[in-house]
Amino acid sequence: MTTTPASTHVPASPTGTQYHLRHEGAHGLVEASIASVAASLRSLTVDGHDLVQGYPESVSAPFGCGIVLVPWPNRVRDGRWMLDGTVQQLDITEVDKNNAIHGLLRNTPYQLVEQRADAVVLGAEVVPQHGYPFHLWSTVEYRLTGNGITVTHEVTNRGADSAPYAVGTHPFIRVGAHDVETLTISASTVEHVMVDDRLNPVGLEPADGDWNLRDGRRVSELKLDDAFRVEPDADGIIRTVLAADDGSETEVWQTGDWEWLQLFITRAFPTPEGPVTAIAIEPMTAPADAFTSGAGLLWIEPGASWSGSWGICRPA
Repeated sequence: MTTTPASTHVPASPTGTQYHLRHEGAHGLVEASIASVAASLRSLTVDGHDLVQGYPESVSAPFGCGIVLVPWPNRVRDGRWMLDGTVQQLDITEVDKNNAIHGLLRNTPYQLVEQRADAVVLGAEVVPQHGYPFHLWSTVEYRLTGNGITVTHEVTNRGADSAPYAVGTHPFIRVGAHDVETLTISASTVEHVMVDDRLNPVGLEPADGDWNLRDGRRVSELKLDDAFRVEPDADGIIRTVLAADDGSETEVWQTGDWEWLQLFITRAFPTPEGPVTAIAIEPMTAPADAFTSGAGLLWIEPGASWSGSWGICRPA
């Protein structure tokens, strides 16, 4: 009689396959870790300085940290929208507020398309389903630069009908080891999205007074889970900067067609050492409920593609 050894069960990581990138840049070694689930940016450092709030590969992304939001960012009110006079009902994924939130790929493992030492391209399908009867192929490329990372999203419509689309991303930003409460945020805010008690948009107002972030505001003074329309600098790039008192900075940039920005502060981001304050600076091509309002919404024709970029860097 023979005995078969008992197999050893190794739990799969909830963040999926890990891709570790390295690049020797002018400002030192640039490194990043990308998780296949939701194509999440899990860590990013330049010369040993953290540019994002990281999290262990053994836990699901806290507060959606670093994930890609496709084919819509933020919320769709009641998960309901109209398509050619017919009601479309998305699955409710934010139960406490009865909304559909952050798209259809936030729990999907992306597949590897291409990998180099300093870059990776991941892809995933959006298949026809409740409330979204369209078929998309969505990719994201993470490519290290001399002082950070460039992220390029591309979508191709594989279906027979024009498909509504928007994309966003959810990185939490750091400036090295500085306490986030002590940092100052500056953003080119033009309009502020007013919301109801379920955080769904009800209108726009000028980004004046407390909503004016152009001259910089201390994080410790702010409570934010708000979207803004932002405008580019003369070179066509929109920049949001998080700065420490010693002059060190982390910059989030987005091209001018990414006209919207969500800012979110939590004072309960989980880390192995305990909860900390973290700030998400989230480039978006459209604000919440864009399927209804049409604001920033793209319509991708059958067989057509769209691409757009944003990034994070440590300015020289």
